[in-house]
Amino acid sequence: MELLFTLMATVVALGLLVTIHEYGHFWVARRCGVKVLRFSIGFGPALYTWHDRRGTEYAIAAIPLGGYVKMLDEREGPVPAAELGQAFNRKPVGQRIAIVAAGPVANFLLAIAAFWLIAVLGVTTLVPVLGPVEADTPAARAGLHENLELIAIDGEPTPSWHDVNLQLIRRLGETGVLKVEAQERDGGSPQIYAVQLDSWLKGAEEPDPLAALGMASWQPKVAPRIGQVEPGGAAERAGLQPGDLIVAVNGEPVSDWVSDVVPAIQANPQKKLLLDIERDAKQVELELIPAAKAQNDEVLGYIGAGVAGFEWPADMMREIHHNPLAAVPVALQKTWGMTALTLDSLKKMLTGLVSAKNLSGPITIAKVAGASAKSGLESFLSFIAYLSISLGVLNLLPVPVLDGGHLVYYVAELIRGKPLSERIQTWGLQIGLSLIVGVMLFAIYNDISRLGG
Repeated sequence: MELLFTLMATVVALGLLVTIHEYGHFWVARRCGVKVLRFSIGFGPALYTWHDRRGTEYAIAAIPLGGYVKMLDEREGPVPAAELGQAFNRKPVGQRIAIVAAGPVANFLLAIAAFWLIAVLGVTTLVPVLGPVEADTPAARAGLHENLELIAIDGEPTPSWHDVNLQLIRRLGETGVLKVEAQERDGGSPQIYAVQLDSWLKGAEEPDPLAALGMASWQPKVAPRIGQVEPGGAAERAGLQPGDLIVAVNGEPVSDWVSDVVPAIQANPQKKLLLDIERDAKQVELELIPAAKAQNDEVLGYIGAGVAGFEWPADMMREIHHNPLAAVPVALQKTWGMTALTLDSLKKMLTGLVSAKNLSGPITIAKVAGASAKSGLESFLSFIAYLSISLGVLNLLPVPVLDGGHLVYYVAELIRGKPLSERIQTWGLQIGLSLIVGVMLFAIYNDISRLGG
C-alpha cells in the first residue's frame, strides 16, 4: 500500500511538472502561428489519445518521465506548401527563442504559484530555538548557546528551521564568516555571532549543516514511551510493545527519549542492552540487541521503534501566513532564492565544493514525493515548487538536447544572421545526448547506493 501511495504521488508530481513545462512550449507556439502536431505527456506507447479541431493529437504515454510537443518542421519531414507558414523552422528566430524558453518559464511560474498558495494557506512551524550546543565546535566558539532563537543568517530572516537549513546549505564548501543573528528567548537585544567556516563540509556526501556546526534544535522533554514497533525489527524481537515505558537502560534510570534512550541505543549496535519496562503498572525486564545501521561513516544502533506522540509547547510554535496580495512578493522572493541556490549548488558541484553524490535520480525523487505527500499539502506543494525550479534551471543549461542548448543555437543565429551549420548542430546533439545519459546513469547509481546504505 505504501509503495502504491509513493507511485501515485510521484506520477501526480511529475505529471503536473511535465504538463506545465510542455504547455508552456505549446501555448507560445500556438500564439506564434506554429502548427502543433502532437502534445504528449510521457514517452513510449500511447495509453490514451484524442484530437482537437486544429488537428493536434494529445497523448498520455506509458512512461511518465517526461513529455514533448511535436511541431510542424521541415527538418523532420516534408511539409505541404500550404502549411509552410506554420512550420517552426520558418518562424523568425525571436519567435523560436520565445517558444523554446516558454517551457522553463512555465516551470518558474508553477513554482511561484505553489509558493503563493502556501503563503496564503499559511503554515505552522517550530520556532528555531537552539538546544544544547556541543563544546569546541564552530557554534560554541562563536558564543552560540542553548535557548537562543535564531533570527537571521547572513542577513536573511529565518522564521523557521526550514529557513535556517536553507541558509546554511548556501554556505556548503565555503571559507569565511557565517553571520548568525540571535537573541535570548526570555528577552534582550539581538546579537550577531560570527561563526568561522573553513572549507566547511567540502565534498561531504550527506552533509548535516546544523550538526556540523555543533548545533541542535531545542526539544521538549519526551517520555520514553514506545509508540510504534516495526515488524521484524530488533524492538519486536526483544518483546517491546506500543505503550511500554522505558524506565532504565542497563540499570541506569532514564526519563527522556531524546537525551537518554536514543544515545544509548545508537552507541551499542549489536550489543545487548537490559531494559526495565513499565507495562500495565508492572515491571518487566527485556534484553534488546540493536541492529547496526551505517550513517555518515558511522555504525549506529537501530531498533525499529518510535516514541509515542507528544505535544510541543504553544510558545514554541509559530503561525506564518499572508494575505493574497502580500503573498505575491513572498512567492517571487522564494522562487528567486531557490533558483539562485540551485545554480550555486551546480557550480559548487562542478568545482568539487559539494559532492556529486548529492545528485539525485528518479528513485530519490519518488521517495521524497511519497514522504512529502504523507506530510500534508504544504509539504507536497513545497516539493513540487522545488522540483519545478530544478527542472526549469536544468532545462536552461547550455547543453544541446535541452532547451538551453537550443537557445544557444538560436542566439548564435541571431548574432550571425544565419543558422549554425547542420554538422555543428549534429555534433552538439551527440555530445549533449551523451552528457545527459551519463548524468542520468550517475544519478541512478547514487539512488541505488543510497538504497544499499
